[in-house]
Amino acid sequence: MKALGKVHKYGDNVDTDVIIPARYLNTTDHKELAAHCMEDIDLDFINKVKDGDIMVAEANFGCGSSREHAPIALKESGISCVIAKTFARIFYRNSINIGLPIIECAEASEKIESGDEVEIDFDTGLITNKTKNETYQGQPFPEFLINIINQNGLLNSLK
Repeated sequence: MKALGKVHKYGDNVDTDVIIPARYLNTTDHKELAAHCMEDIDLDFINKVKDGDIMVAEANFGCGSSREHAPIALKESGISCVIAKTFARIFYRNSINIGLPIIECAEASEKIESGDEVEIDFDTGLITNKTKNETYQGQPFPEFLINIINQNGLLNSLK
């Protein structure tokens, strides 16, 4: 399983209120959530992101509340994977539960820049920055997580 896309990069401590502001939590419509994704720190994000793009961030991505809306908004916006130095644990679990691949890799987080084209091989954990002709080694997904992601989330994988 692989992902290939253009990078949108953010810093440390991007919390769930930044990913999807609380004022939009009164909807369960995934497209509506995606329409407001990241708008408090990048008003033009939703106009720039394309299906398959990749988000890269620094440490503690997804901190804050435990809302599932945040990974849903990212996935629905077109983000195919999030790479960060570290993730808040509940965000990590929520992402896997809804079928959004995320991968921790400090070196990739530090070296990848906005606009770079990046490919991720989830089976090996290899992250290839095609723009800079560099590779970084992330942690590969175990088979059971690949199954959850391939089935588009935990509930689908249990059916």
